[in-house]
Amino acid sequence: MTARLDALTSWHADWRGLRVVVLGLSVTGFAAADTLAELRADVLVATERADEEYARLLPVIGARLHEGSLAEVPDAVRAHRPDVVIASPGFPPHHPVIRWAAEDGIPLWGDIELAWRVRDKVLRPDGRPAEWLLITGTNGKTTTTQLTATMLVAGGLRAAPCGNIGVPVLDAVRDPAGFDVLVVELSSHQLWYLGRADPAGQPSPAASVCLNLADDHLEWHGSARAYRDAKAVVYRNTRIACVYNKADLATREMVEDAEVVEGCRAIGFDLGVPGPSDLGVVDGILVDRAFHEDRRTAAWELATVADLAERDLAAPHVVANILAASALARSQGVEPVAIRDALMTFRLDPHRIEVVARAAGITWIDDSKATNPHAAGSSLAAFPGSVWVVGGQLKGVDISDLVADRGTGVKAAIVIGAERSAVVAAFARHAPAVPLFEVIATETEDVMARVVELAVGVAADGDVVLLAPAAASFDQFASYADRGRRFAAAVHEHFGRGDGDHDTAGPHADGRA
Repeated sequence: MTARLDALTSWHADWRGLRVVVLGLSVTGFAAADTLAELRADVLVATERADEEYARLLPVIGARLHEGSLAEVPDAVRAHRPDVVIASPGFPPHHPVIRWAAEDGIPLWGDIELAWRVRDKVLRPDGRPAEWLLITGTNGKTTTTQLTATMLVAGGLRAAPCGNIGVPVLDAVRDPAGFDVLVVELSSHQLWYLGRADPAGQPSPAASVCLNLADDHLEWHGSARAYRDAKAVVYRNTRIACVYNKADLATREMVEDAEVVEGCRAIGFDLGVPGPSDLGVVDGILVDRAFHEDRRTAAWELATVADLAERDLAAPHVVANILAASALARSQGVEPVAIRDALMTFRLDPHRIEVVARAAGITWIDDSKATNPHAAGSSLAAFPGSVWVVGGQLKGVDISDLVADRGTGVKAAIVIGAERSAVVAAFARHAPAVPLFEVIATETEDVMARVVELAVGVAADGDVVLLAPAAASFDQFASYADRGRRFAAAVHEHFGRGDGDHDTAGPHADGRA
């Protein structure tokens, strides 16, 4: 069977009758099942809970469904005798079915490996599959993926953001319209599975980047080292440019350790003056020296910080993301003027340092997407002295370092979350002088109303109230987006009562579309 799997490196290979178990039936699991069914493989999908629409479609596409507990390996899965198991990224290494497959020597693929193997279904006019650009990092992945795709399109290339951003790579490679470049956001979960791939299933991207590294998802990976090792897989087999964060030693070490294609360059970025193989900032101007023909004595101007500030893109961590995206786009030949044009039209997604209102002299910012300490630290650096709304599901990560580093500089802290003791203890230990308020509301609909009441009581003219929780949302909210929406709604509701001068014309009160 190993020889057969090694031969499955094309859409046009013989996939008929291959016995596959697909674990999970979310958007990724269904894309895998749909792809394999189209290839005439024998597909069984195993999931604890099936979305009604996906469950209805499975028999239509020719796949079967087992729905029920996966606390033990189901008899239906064993009876299928899979040649390969393809797991949705939510299945951690310690999951019973994943352990069973590994112990029985059954190959474990993720959706990214499958997509790489069948990437030649739709070809470019020159007969080649789309190039891949790979993006990971603890924070900033989605923004950088969107930025890169926008820059590529501005440069005249057909490009699509996909992967962990929401559109499965398997859907992108099967899109009959075809693309020149796929910009693939990868989570650490997807990279863990990719790290297990045999050479036949390992992507060889044109360029790749790990934006930054900080502890996250430790409950999934089991340790910080395992998380770091998964992220490092992004650089493997890169052909043109390994882009790394000069301000984050871990990313440079990943590049130094990576097995890349001969001739691949290391391209650095940070907010300082760039060296000859870097992108950086000089006197408020974003510049590229790495891809200039005379890079030792000259540089290309990409944008100014002042221009970015007019579009709410000047926060330091956003500028860093812009430089990383620019490096990826430049690796594909996109001209500096196209990058500048792309930035003039780009908008951050909701819940990413989004100004939801300016009311009573206070700026209210929703950065609910800051679901770990590293992301929250970036927000606090961009808005020092703010009233900080913090707390939630910490995902096994210690928040103490963040409080010691950034918490001492906030005007006040408002702590949310079903379990607040770790955050409260961190402030007592590292920032005891900071006024601290706990939101003890137990009903989801009451939490943000209380947050706003407390914030209004402490914030003054010119202050910022910053929702940057440094934690996941699932203890009290449906998602980080739900948390952000409820925060914005509570602000609008409070000031809609006429409690002072305000601009609460909707979720984009700063004028963003």
